[in-house]
Amino acid sequence: MNGKMKGMRWWMVGLVTLGLIVNYLARNTLSVAAPTMMADLNMSTKEYSYVVVAWQVCYALMQPVAGFVLDAIGTKMGSAVFALAWSLACACAAFAKGWQSMAFFRGMLGLTEAAGIPAGIKATTEWFPARERSVAIGWFNIGSSIGALCAPPLVVWCILHAGWQWSFVVVGAIGIVWTLCWTLFYKHPRDQKRLSEAERSYILAGQEAKHQDGAAKAPWREIVRSQNFWSIAVPRFLSEPAWQTFNAWIPLYMATERHMDLKEIAAFAWLPFLAADIGCVLGGYLSPFVHKHFRVTLFSSRKYVMTFGSLCMIAPGCIGLVASPYTAIFLLCIGGFAHQTLSGALYAITSDVFGKNEVATATGLAGMSGYLGATLFTLLFGVLVTHVGYSPMFVVLAVFDVLAAVVVWILVRDSGPRPPLNVAPSAAAAQS
Repeated sequence: MNGKMKGMRWWMVGLVTLGLIVNYLARNTLSVAAPTMMADLNMSTKEYSYVVVAWQVCYALMQPVAGFVLDAIGTKMGSAVFALAWSLACACAAFAKGWQSMAFFRGMLGLTEAAGIPAGIKATTEWFPARERSVAIGWFNIGSSIGALCAPPLVVWCILHAGWQWSFVVVGAIGIVWTLCWTLFYKHPRDQKRLSEAERSYILAGQEAKHQDGAAKAPWREIVRSQNFWSIAVPRFLSEPAWQTFNAWIPLYMATERHMDLKEIAAFAWLPFLAADIGCVLGGYLSPFVHKHFRVTLFSSRKYVMTFGSLCMIAPGCIGLVASPYTAIFLLCIGGFAHQTLSGALYAITSDVFGKNEVATATGLAGMSGYLGATLFTLLFGVLVTHVGYSPMFVVLAVFDVLAAVVVWILVRDSGPRPPLNVAPSAAAAQS
């Protein structure tokens, strides 16, 4: 085929997924290293919460800026710059001498990692038609769970062989390698010479007008004033605390509440993130399944999937009712599955209601709302966990996620007609 590749869009989303794996590996290195690092640096639980908050605040404030930069300079260049920066920031955490310096380095990591999700949403919006977008987002979003899944065995291996400092250095080096690969291989569909004309036509024919080249771009003030923005931002504020609690506190919960040692943490701490991987993928396929078999619109199917995920979050809310640490981990697995199912649906809704020149900005602004919610909850978590324990906090997280689904149903509105779901005969080859 003269150098053309079938299914090029899936190769591109694979590259995006690898980037998100590295992104989440960098942020989860801290939580796995926490028990050893805290003992070495004489860091208390409250001080550890300050370190986590430093990352969350910087990540939250930078998300809209990162989204704006990505919309302004493009997916390829923007992602490369941010990825190189977060890799260096991750490695620098090895030089921390106390909670203050660790908070500084993690704050720098938050500033640079903020581009990860907006870049992924923007890339999938560029490369996929509307009918496949939730599936593509599900596969790309799996990177967040795989990164968290890989962190426990990799970080524990580094700690046992060289010390907790080397875990940050190794993950930073992995990030630099991915940045080089991204710079070499990622291209916009209009510039990708190995993309067949059939697949290019299939992608463009299935995209809404707002995602076509030449589509108008709304200023960020107009985005913020729209009802659809708040229909996404408020659910992000309510749901993000659950995922950040999973990322930052599960290893510490297993060590302090369930009395597991370092090897047991390495053996079990990754399981909720494996379940989250399943939630990412299954959630992506659930939307077109519900659309086809329950005869609802594609847009409404996203809301049903989010509701399903939110209700599943009730499981980790019951963690205080079980005595077995293995049952507790099973409930956390359901929570990981649940959150990534609802999260992927919410990202798909974002890509549905905002155009290609606005989607990264909107995702970044909504992400800022989510991480502000996570920051406030982490501050509360760090103080209250020593007084009331972990269990009541997991109940609150479950309630927040159910409320997030209610807000979506009340506020979000479809922004316009969709392209026909029937694939043009000339594009049939593009689907292989």
